[in-house]
Amino acid sequence: MEILCTRPNCPHPRNFFSDLDDATKLKTIQGKYCTSCGMPLILAGRYLPLRLLGKGGFGAAFLARDRHTPAMRECVVKQFQPAGNLSPQELTLAQSLFEREAEVLEKLGNKHPQIPDLFAFFPLIVPSSTSNQEEQYFYLVQEYIDGQDLETILANQGTFSETEVIEILTEILKILQFVHQNNSIHRDIKPSNIMRDRLSGVLHLLDFGAVKQVAANANHPTPNRSTGIYSMGFAPPEQMAGAQVYPSTDLYALAATCINLLTGKPAEQMYDYYKNRWQWHDYAPQTSDRLTKILDRMLLPTPSERFQSATEVLEALNTRPVIQTQPTVNQPQAFTLQPPAPPPTIPSQPKRQIQLSLPQFSLLEILASAAFTGFEGALLYIALSSLAIFNLSPNLMIGIWGMILGGLIFAQIRRVIEKVDLLIIAGISAAIIYFVPLLQGAFVVQSIFMIGIMAAAGVMGIVALFRLIYQLLSRLL
Repeated sequence: MEILCTRPNCPHPRNFFSDLDDATKLKTIQGKYCTSCGMPLILAGRYLPLRLLGKGGFGAAFLARDRHTPAMRECVVKQFQPAGNLSPQELTLAQSLFEREAEVLEKLGNKHPQIPDLFAFFPLIVPSSTSNQEEQYFYLVQEYIDGQDLETILANQGTFSETEVIEILTEILKILQFVHQNNSIHRDIKPSNIMRDRLSGVLHLLDFGAVKQVAANANHPTPNRSTGIYSMGFAPPEQMAGAQVYPSTDLYALAATCINLLTGKPAEQMYDYYKNRWQWHDYAPQTSDRLTKILDRMLLPTPSERFQSATEVLEALNTRPVIQTQPTVNQPQAFTLQPPAPPPTIPSQPKRQIQLSLPQFSLLEILASAAFTGFEGALLYIALSSLAIFNLSPNLMIGIWGMILGGLIFAQIRRVIEKVDLLIIAGISAAIIYFVPLLQGAFVVQSIFMIGIMAAAGVMGIVALFRLIYQLLSRLL
């Protein structure tokens, strides 16, 4: 069995022990030590680090197994290991943030299925491998989510469709409802901190190391200012300035995450620092007006002008909202000790009813559907033409061809069939033509497939041309 040493800069962290292949000995042995630096390998007497998952600014994360559970449960062991030369004050702050993550996971994780559970938090004091002094390490053990974060999915699969982004937005808003109701603000929402479970597809919100816990009432005051912890491109102005943070601080970061998924562009690339506003619409022109207005309001630079809670955004998503072109200025609904000031009077603005639109499609989905429709239309026409021996009238055959093709187009518009479904149906159609000579007419099989491919390419070209014309006209008019 291989166990990984967790001491930073260990020259040979991989350790192999053949005796631990025996399950009985694995569960009863008192301890094992790194053959290179002498670091204890079985952490807290139970956790066996197996693989390095990654390193960050505050430490490293390891995939481990808990030998005190019947099935040797997988878990994540995070080690506090700040990078760089930190001052004593910075080191104290970093350690407090690590401890805070453990506290928040204990408070929130065990109560919400989409936040990782905390299993353990413990220190480890060991002799130094290079001097006579002692070294102290801190470990946090949490639930392991087997999946991919959204940053990795974006890099591997490309931009997300509007339907997918709305699903992600809705799910994370529900998690934030719970977090905010428990007097906490996450402060570090970004694609790499949202994990999709590989099997169930459920989204999980990770990395509570930057969370801000605030007082729920005036009897327990907390400082109004925030520590300077944030991710560039996703944090709003008040967080980068180290000022007070609000629930709308998380909403801003979530909206920045959504436009990153919609466009595939780095968040900072879409922000106009000269005009102090986001310029993302041209990168995702297919986005509906309804979602665009919701995200734009979440991204406003002033906290009081944004939606004030996750519940408000959910209501805007799940109803037919009237979103004002000029947001009403309200006092931020933060966890604050002072009563909110009355809002200033603002001239009433005309309201526009946002209409619900059909499902939105990315350019790749549109072109794939066009190719599928062209290919199926060509095969279907050849198959119906070959049935002329049954004395079917040409008008009847054209009618049947049009009805079937129209049904396929309608099913794609309503997303009854999409993505992999298109490949499966096209493959089944090609197989039927190949194995049923009656449907081949006067053509050879190779010619039929060549005609299908040419039809697919032709329809793709026509759709791309019309879409280009539409985009040009929409911008000019």
